[in-house]
Amino acid sequence: MTITLAVLLGFALDWLLGDPKKLPHPVCAVGKLISAAEKVLRRIFPATPAALTFAGILLWLITCGMSFAVPFFLLRWLYHVNFWLGFVVETLLCWMIFARKSLADAGYHVYGAVKQSLEEGRKAIAWYVGRDTAELSEEGVIKAAVETVAENLTDGVVSPLVFMLIGGAPLGMLYKAVNTLDSMVGYHNEKYEYFGKFSAKMDDLFNFIPARLSALCMIAGAGMLHLDNRNALRIYRRDRNKHKSPNAGQTESVCAGALHIQLGGDASYFGKVVKKAAFGDPIRRVDRTDILATVDLMTAASVFALVLCCAIRLIVKVRTLCERENSYLKG
Repeated sequence: MTITLAVLLGFALDWLLGDPKKLPHPVCAVGKLISAAEKVLRRIFPATPAALTFAGILLWLITCGMSFAVPFFLLRWLYHVNFWLGFVVETLLCWMIFARKSLADAGYHVYGAVKQSLEEGRKAIAWYVGRDTAELSEEGVIKAAVETVAENLTDGVVSPLVFMLIGGAPLGMLYKAVNTLDSMVGYHNEKYEYFGKFSAKMDDLFNFIPARLSALCMIAGAGMLHLDNRNALRIYRRDRNKHKSPNAGQTESVCAGALHIQLGGDASYFGKVVKKAAFGDPIRRVDRTDILATVDLMTAASVFALVLCCAIRLIVKVRTLCERENSYLKG
């Protein structure tokens, strides 16, 4: 019950307050660790494919190992000193690991900017995507915002939720390290093709089940919001595996189907056009209100995932206790 309650309170704090601005954020510490370890490893290992791949594996092990071990032993000590002290710190960590409000705020930011002007919209979306934004049309800006909110439902809410309910804040921090590694070194370019390969693969692995859970919760959320959940399911079944990533297309396809729009398509990165699959059918043109609808869809899916995962954890916990009790009585 302790972990479940800490997660629920952490989710509530994130819902109400978002990322704490005046508290040191553990993900920032993870980012600094990655940067420092990368510099050391690049000095030690030669710039050959095999050596860089091995160095990338070491980077992953060091970062994820420390990201799990530090909160694990800290919380173990705090719970030993005083239960409530440990519980408060674990709740605060759960709060910082969730990112639902930050994701919603990003959507609102882009919506407000696009409403002002196309140029402001381009400036706003540049904060959140890696693609080139200087030449994006208004439709391109809106699509980029919708795709970002839909895709990051997994990274920002559902995956952290799943891992925290399994292993508390320490496992949640391990997941955040996996995700941060992918965002910092998991690129297909000259610098990170080999060094970041392992981090990118592990991010795909860690998100594999949560991404599919996110899609199912998004379909349920579409029904709750009176969007077209039947079309969301149809497009999900048809288009979910079109993305190069095994996970990103899961929620993007649902969102496209629910809103009756087409997402994806070619995009420019660092001046180079990258061919990308399209999701959904262009039943209608995208509109800036689609950003708001996607934020609502992400939020509804987050609530569905929270209720579902907490219920599963409680059922498993009760069943385990009952089995132990029966075993004790038989003994």
